[in-house]
Amino acid sequence: MAPGPGDPGQADPGHALPGRVPAHALGRPPAAPAGRPASPSPDAVLVRRTMAEIEPVADKATSYFYALLFIRHPDLRALFPAAMDVQRDRLFRALLTAAEYADDATTLTAYLSQLGRGHRKYGTLPTHYPAVGECLIGALSRYAAETWSEETEAAWVRVYTAVSQIMIDAAAEDERMSPAWWQAEIVGHEPRTPDIAVVTLRPDQPYPFLAGQYTSVETPWWPRVWRNYSFSCAPREDGLLSFHVKAVPAGWVSRALVHKARPGDVIRLGPPTGSMTVDHSTDNGMLCLGGGTGIAPIKALVEDVARHGRSRPVEVFYGARHNDDLYDIDTMLRLQKTHPWLSVRPVVSDGPTLGLSGQLPQVVRKYGPWNAYDAYLSGPPGMIRSGVDTLVGIGIPSHRIRHDSLDELAASASAMG
Repeated sequence: MAPGPGDPGQADPGHALPGRVPAHALGRPPAAPAGRPASPSPDAVLVRRTMAEIEPVADKATSYFYALLFIRHPDLRALFPAAMDVQRDRLFRALLTAAEYADDATTLTAYLSQLGRGHRKYGTLPTHYPAVGECLIGALSRYAAETWSEETEAAWVRVYTAVSQIMIDAAAEDERMSPAWWQAEIVGHEPRTPDIAVVTLRPDQPYPFLAGQYTSVETPWWPRVWRNYSFSCAPREDGLLSFHVKAVPAGWVSRALVHKARPGDVIRLGPPTGSMTVDHSTDNGMLCLGGGTGIAPIKALVEDVARHGRSRPVEVFYGARHNDDLYDIDTMLRLQKTHPWLSVRPVVSDGPTLGLSGQLPQVVRKYGPWNAYDAYLSGPPGMIRSGVDTLVGIGIPSHRIRHDSLDELAASASAMG
């Protein structure tokens, strides 16, 4: 399954704000969002001071937090995966995001609501939040001793209470409309290369999603380990779902899905998430950059445009390191023959090719102009970062650039993709 934000973006504890690149991830200081007041609130100032002190010792602080949690509340250990490395990183990124957007109620509510809905698949209950808050305060007070005070603790209690209530409310609302997860049977497993397979699933009940979104996946081989993957198709009449999966070194979930999974196996899916979807209210052209298995959601977007029957130019640049890595090029070229509004250009960075040669963002710069296009990017974090910089530099406004979540992509590139 293509990393959606990856292996994708939606709704694990470290998810970035959907569909946006945090400015600090691109090496620039974040600009104040429109919904944030000109000067931070007293609580936001205190919370950010704490996080600034914690950041150099984030790994120690989060390890101590989980030690407190599992010692004081051992029943909660069963909700977490056996290996906690990635989970620790996600917790700290979530805290950083909450601190950064503490005064931007609209953005923070959207972010936390997504987390609250996504936490249902872990078995999280409203009664778990006070235990987490108690242990969080314990860890922060230990590792932020220089900035910690009664005033700081009171600020954290207020912020955490508000944060947890948003998540609890979102989960309760979601529970009225959808299950916490879906069971899905593998009905097709097609190897494309030694480490890439196309996996087709039949969910046990209707699964509502939009082309360009992604979901979290748990396999029977690694319980409680969830990874995000993008759908490689638009919604189908037969209800089937498909993904492109690349096995990464030491990737527990991805290697299981490529090398162990077979038709008849049953996996679990979390709720759909992600904002890299087509805006059907406009006839703007679409500029799509897909790197590696990032071509999967791009293919879904093309199918979605075709299904809506409105002609609009769609330009796809499909990048890979070597010519043999363009594993889905035949599918994309068949779509190009079927739809006159679609143009597909393969781009190879290393070695000979019948397509274009070079790094994907730099090749795109040679074509255009693109200032009247909406842009969609899917692929490795480095490609997305350089792609966003390139597209902004050639005149595409940042609000018309959509992509996978960089935080989840970075997490999936770690040892357990």
